Amino acid sequence: MSDYRFFAACLRFVARRTDAATPEMAAMMADLSALAEAVEAEGALVVAAARRKGAARALAGVAGVLQQHILPEAAAHGDAAALGRVRWMIDAAMAGVADITVHAETVADAPFRRALPPPP
Repeated sequence: MSDYRFFAACLRFVARRTDAATPEMAAMMADLSALAEAVEAEGALVVAAARRKGAARALAGVAGVLQQHILPEAAAHGDAAALGRVRWMIDAAMAGVADITVHAETVADAPFRRALPPPP
């Protein structure tokens, strides 16, 4: 397992726990699962060209969940290491959203790949 296993586990958790009642939601949760595989195996965000916009939306949702629900819990418990890890995941997810979105708008029909910053 990589140093990114906690982030990969978080992506998988959200993918499993989100109600994928519509085909679009199911596709985005599959995107999160694929992102988790790439994060763990390569330490990078990897997205197929056709799935860039959906993957960016799914990753934004993960950042939102982390920011709204997990970050306050980590702060309340005063665990500096956990707080740093959660903040890193939020920052990495939001940077990924921005990079994937720009790539989707500026690069025609090519997969996206971007290495993650070193984890805390």
